[in-house]
Amino acid sequence: MDRAPQAEALAASCIERVRPLAAHMYVLRRRIATIAVVVAATLLFLHVMFGVNGMVIYKKKRAELQDLRQRIDRVQQDNDRYKRQIQGLKTEETAVEKEAREQMGYAKPGEYVYVPPAASNPAPPANHSAKK
Repeated sequence: MDRAPQAEALAASCIERVRPLAAHMYVLRRRIATIAVVVAATLLFLHVMFGVNGMVIYKKKRAELQDLRQRIDRVQQDNDRYKRQIQGLKTEETAVEKEAREQMGYAKPGEYVYVPPAASNPAPPANHSAKK
């Protein structure tokens, strides 16, 4: 109890020291609020552009999606071509004959099969340690 007047005096002196700062902050409150809003907007913009799911990543994913769609289209076209080829081999005798001639080198009587000569260029040695 005997220290209560001292504590009140200390609190009053602290208030007197802080009062000019508080008055100055009150005058500058709009500027401080504007600066805080600008900083928050800047941080939000940076997060939207360069964050984990930002626009930069979005553009990359979008390009990757386009590439995958093109690959799917190419594979689908190959698949359709193979289906037509299989269907042709199942139904048409001329297609079976053509495949047998091309893959196995068969020929009809009186026909000649041309076989290109093998490459005469030998492969270079893989190990060059003998050369010095």
